[in-house]
Amino acid sequence: MSRINLLNRLTFRQLQVFQAVYLQQSYSRAAEQLGLTQPAVSAQVRQLEQALEQSLFKYAGKTLHVLPAADALAESVSAIFGEVSSLQMALSELAGTIRGELNIAAVSTAQYVVPHILARFRARYPEVQLRLRVVNRGQALERLAERRDDLVIMGMVPDDRNLTFIPILDNELIPIVWPGHPLMVAEHPTLEDFARYFVLMREPGSGTRNAFEAFAARARISLPHTLELGTNEAIKQGVMAHLGVAVLPRLAVQLELASGLLGSPAMPDFPIRRSWCAVHPKDRYPTPVTELFLRFLRELLPELNAHFKAPLVALPGPSFVCTS
Repeated sequence: MSRINLLNRLTFRQLQVFQAVYLQQSYSRAAEQLGLTQPAVSAQVRQLEQALEQSLFKYAGKTLHVLPAADALAESVSAIFGEVSSLQMALSELAGTIRGELNIAAVSTAQYVVPHILARFRARYPEVQLRLRVVNRGQALERLAERRDDLVIMGMVPDDRNLTFIPILDNELIPIVWPGHPLMVAEHPTLEDFARYFVLMREPGSGTRNAFEAFAARARISLPHTLELGTNEAIKQGVMAHLGVAVLPRLAVQLELASGLLGSPAMPDFPIRRSWCAVHPKDRYPTPVTELFLRFLRELLPELNAHFKAPLVALPGPSFVCTS
């Protein structure tokens, strides 16, 4: 088949549908992502296969298998869409505005930080459409594997050479108790003392839970009394209700500490220091908007770190005019 014939027979819609099926490894999930019916997705892929004169996928039972032609096409499609995004960015700059989309998934502990970043990014680039999904760590890893977002913001990045990341902010984990708790008045409270109480924890796989359990294991302190609660907010309420104690990110409890609703005893080797990171697969071609956001993050880091380490005050922010 000649190059001209191939160009004449391909459409961007076919390539978009193909990429969704390739990344999702599923016709039905691709249809859901694109807002199409599954027969419509199947028809687009079938037309593309006819244009290429190559099969791209095949089913064995209920399992969708990717064929070699699909791997080759996926690499080219990623480059093509990257070039189109670069063109869109260049045209936006010529017109004096930056347009595009930025899709971010953030683990629940990062929800206390990410909105501050997005507010500043939006103030500088108001035409960029932002989407933020708050998920747990398991969901974040799943979305990362499926390449469903431009960036995933999380702590404890998996040890995977196929991932690239930049640290964006310190995440300090501190012990939390209710006001008037015996540990608040103890002379030298220890982790062993802390572990005598029920420790309220997130679900298995949570980054905060993993970090604290590893910390306790290194100190050779067992955690015989634990209660699992589903969210940081539920854990905070549980501590305030005297249900137990907890280890949480400092930023998640700043307001409660400042207002006296919670306390944090001074204990050896705390805080546990981690970082939130912006992560994406190395083989996912970053869109121009994603690259712009990463550059913006690097510029903003000193301001963010200074603010969140200082006593609690309102973060000076840009003013916005309401849109109609």
